[in-house]
Amino acid sequence: MSSQKPVDPIDPRLIRKLADILKETELTEIEVEQGELKIRVARTLTAAPVATYAAQVAAPAPVAAPAPAAAAAVAAPVAAEAPKAAKDALKSPMVGTVYLSPQPGAATFVKVGDKVKAGQTLLIIEAMKTMNPIPAPKDGTVSEILVSDAQPVEFGEGLVVID
Repeated sequence: MSSQKPVDPIDPRLIRKLADILKETELTEIEVEQGELKIRVARTLTAAPVATYAAQVAAPAPVAAPAPAAAAAVAAPVAAEAPKAAKDALKSPMVGTVYLSPQPGAATFVKVGDKVKAGQTLLIIEAMKTMNPIPAPKDGTVSEILVSDAQPVEFGEGLVVID
């Protein structure tokens, strides 16, 4: 009669799988519940991964318009702005809502013309009820802020241009 070891309810393979999902999807956290077992895996973003998204911007799909001339007029300004934003902008590492200040009514983290240091918080993206500070990937001057406060953003969308 051998004594049996109690079974550990936490499966290390599940935790590794959740961590892999975080990496693949660029999420900052994921939570899973199975019965009374609840597992939350989270990670912290650094400036290095953000810089790798510079080339990942999808052009918006043209909106159907009653007249072809109207559609061309709408698409032309977007196309004219896209090259700079696509080339130079800090990209969103996740889907969420952008906040330009630490709390409602407070001063914004940065404004156009501000000098920033690498690692300095530029804005916050709320994703899954978690506030994720987005740091400057390099030293420089903020030349454009491409988003507005409380605006929803997609993964890879341009946020801020630092020259």
